[in-house]
Amino acid sequence: MADSVLHGTPDRIRREDVPVMERTGRDELPEMQELWADFEGLVGLRGRKMYARADEREGTYTVCTPVKPEDEPARYGLVVGTLPGGWYLRGRLVGEPPGLYGRIAPGFDELLAAARVDEERPLVEFYRRYDQVELWLPIHVQSTGD
Repeated sequence: MADSVLHGTPDRIRREDVPVMERTGRDELPEMQELWADFEGLVGLRGRKMYARADEREGTYTVCTPVKPEDEPARYGLVVGTLPGGWYLRGRLVGEPPGLYGRIAPGFDELLAAARVDEERPLVEFYRRYDQVELWLPIHVQSTGD
């Protein structure tokens, strides 16, 4: 078995829907890099939680941050959308950028091999810190009566 790129054992988490302001482009590296640079320049990083959604069916990549009461998304040319809730299999990546970012795709590949994917929801990247990224793979979870 190959070495894992994930830091620790993946776990299951349940998230609620979160309203976010966002910008979407193609799921291609040069456009993703440009999206991030533009988005961070518009909204800033201080006090922000930063996420990205990858919709593999549509071939899109969306950068987003939760909407704060004082935000004016339209002023930035951003739209309001939703970071979808539900069950996810969460894997963690730890390391220094930019090498950290090169492990995102292999990390999702590991998660995909371990769970039944809910293909109706996008993959989610949560940028916890500059050196930590959580990967959230949407999964189906059978009810256990709770």
